[in-house]
Amino acid sequence: MMDVLPNDDLFPGLRKKAAFKQDVYNTTLETFRLFKSVLTEMAEEYRQKYKSETIQIPFEYRDKGEFEAELRFGGDVLIFTMHTNIFEFSRNHEVMKTSYIHESPDRSYCGIIMIFNFLADSFKYNRMNDLGYMIGRIFVNKESHYFVEGKREVGQLYNNFQSSVITRETVRLILESAIRYTCNFDLLTPPYEALKMITVADIQNTLDNMNITTGKRLGFRFQGDHEEIS
Repeated sequence: MMDVLPNDDLFPGLRKKAAFKQDVYNTTLETFRLFKSVLTEMAEEYRQKYKSETIQIPFEYRDKGEFEAELRFGGDVLIFTMHTNIFEFSRNHEVMKTSYIHESPDRSYCGIIMIFNFLADSFKYNRMNDLGYMIGRIFVNKESHYFVEGKREVGQLYNNFQSSVITRETVRLILESAIRYTCNFDLLTPPYEALKMITVADIQNTLDNMNITTGKRLGFRFQGDHEEIS
């Protein structure tokens, strides 16, 4: 029986790759903590500015754990989540064509922070069938360079991976863009065909618990990675 010779590169290579991904993870986690810090700051600014107003419009930040944060304002909720895994851009992604990546391919490995928009009433009334939308995701590499894919205001200004570096100021701009987009992303009437028939069981329940899906763009689907940013 032939002896199998050990591969001297296996264990060192494994450790090197794992350590590198851990560095990317740590940078992304620090970025997510910065998002939380700026959200806290913005909520306090809002509270101080409008605390004496008769009409109270909510703008509240909630820390939901190490990898989740929530911002409620008006009738909307933004949920921020950090994925715990590390990803690489696909070969066909525009980022992979830049000199920044060609000079050092490891720069294409990123952590991801995602931003989702829901209706506040969906949580208030426990409407489990309601829809949420991903309005943006932020890719962060080991060098704290970032790239944003998103809807309109969220993705228009932050797509130069080579020169965009995470700072407190850039995080503030991303958050302001997400809030501005959400405020302009209004609730549309569901198609008549979707609601013209209803079961006896549904109508006997309270309106808040009916099995009717509510979403800002019911009947339209967010295309995610393949949708052109406009």
